[in-house]
Amino acid sequence: MKQNNMLAMILAGGRGSRLHDLTNKVAKPAVSYGGKYRIIDFPLSNCANSGIDVVGVLTQYESVLLNSYVAAGGRWGLDAKDSGVYVLPPREKADANLDVYRGTADAISQNIDFIDNYDPEYILILSGDHIYKMNYAKMLDYHKKNNADATIAVIGVPMKEASRFGIMNTDEDLRINEFEEKPPQPKSNLASMGIYIFSWKALRKLLIADMKDPDSHHDFGKDIIPTMLNSGKRLFAYKFKGYWKDVGTIDSLWEANMDLLDSNNELDLNDPTWKIYTEDITTLPHIIGPNANINRAFITQGCEIDGEIKNSVLFTGAKVGTGAKIIDSVLMPGAVVEEGAVVTRALVADGVKIGKEAVVGSADSENIELVAKRVKGVE
Repeated sequence: MKQNNMLAMILAGGRGSRLHDLTNKVAKPAVSYGGKYRIIDFPLSNCANSGIDVVGVLTQYESVLLNSYVAAGGRWGLDAKDSGVYVLPPREKADANLDVYRGTADAISQNIDFIDNYDPEYILILSGDHIYKMNYAKMLDYHKKNNADATIAVIGVPMKEASRFGIMNTDEDLRINEFEEKPPQPKSNLASMGIYIFSWKALRKLLIADMKDPDSHHDFGKDIIPTMLNSGKRLFAYKFKGYWKDVGTIDSLWEANMDLLDSNNELDLNDPTWKIYTEDITTLPHIIGPNANINRAFITQGCEIDGEIKNSVLFTGAKVGTGAKIIDSVLMPGAVVEEGAVVTRALVADGVKIGKEAVVGSADSENIELVAKRVKGVE
C-alpha cells in the first residue's frame, strides 16, 4: 500500500571521519557494504518496500559520487510518475568557506519548501548510515494509533552500553517522558535509532521557531525533541526488533560484513519479501582456481580466487592470487591480493592492491586494520 501521506527525508550528510580514509573522497552513506551494496541502499530500499513514493536525500560532504548514485531513482523502483529520489544539498552558507547544514533540524528547515510542495501529513526522518531492514508503514500505523505528535524508533541495547546512545525513558505505554543524550547513569536501555515520524504541521512550526533561535544547535536530539517534551506533546517510542548496525567505525563496518557469514543472520540479504535494491553491475561470475581453498566465505560476483580464503567477505571483482591467504578479513570492490600475500583481521579498501608476499594485519590485533593505500610486496 502506498504511503502517499508520508514523505521521507534521509540525512546523508555525515562526514564519517571515524571511517578514516574510506570517507576522504566518498560520503559515508556511499561506502560499500555486503559484497555489492552501498550503505544508502538500505534506507532507500526500506522506503521503497514500505510504499513511500518521495524521498529527499540530504547530502553535503564529499557528495559527488553519492549524488550521482542517488539520482538514479529507478534503482529502488522510485522512478514512476509522482515518485522519485531527490538530492538536496545545503542551500545556505553556515560558514564563510563551507556550505553545510548546521544540524539535523537545520537540514530539514532548509528544505521546508521542498516538503511543502508535496503537502504530506507525516514526515519520516532517517539516518543514511545505518544497516537494517524496517517497515516504516507499520511505524506510521503505530504513530496514528497513539495519536502521536512524534514517534521515535528505539532498539534495546545492553545496559552497560546504554551510555553511548541517546536514551528514551518511557512510561508503561511507551510514551516518552524524558530524553537523555549519552547519560552517564542511564535509566533505560531504549536507544534512539535516529528514525523519526512527525506530524508535519506540528514539526513545521517548531522548525520555523528554531531557525530564529540564535542559541539553538538546530538539532533534533538537542533542541526539537526536548522542546516537544517540555511543551507536553505526545511522543512515543516504537520498539524495533531485528538486525540494526551503526557502521560508524572501521571495526563496526568490518563486524557488519562478517555478520553475513552467519547463515542465521537476521539481515538476510536474500529475503525475497524485502529486497535490498542496488546498482546492477554487469560482471562475470566468480572464478575459483585450481589452487583455491575456501572455508566459510561470502563471495560476490566477479571475484577471482586461487588462494586460501578463511572466514572472510569478498566484494565484487576482488582478486586473490595463488598461495595468498585471506583470514578474518574484508576485501572491498576491486581489491587485489597478489601471490603469497597474507591478510589477517583487515579491511582492504576499494581497488587497493597488496603486493606479492606482503603481510597485512595480525591475528593478535585488538582493532581491525584498514588498508587504504597500496602495499608493496616483493618486486
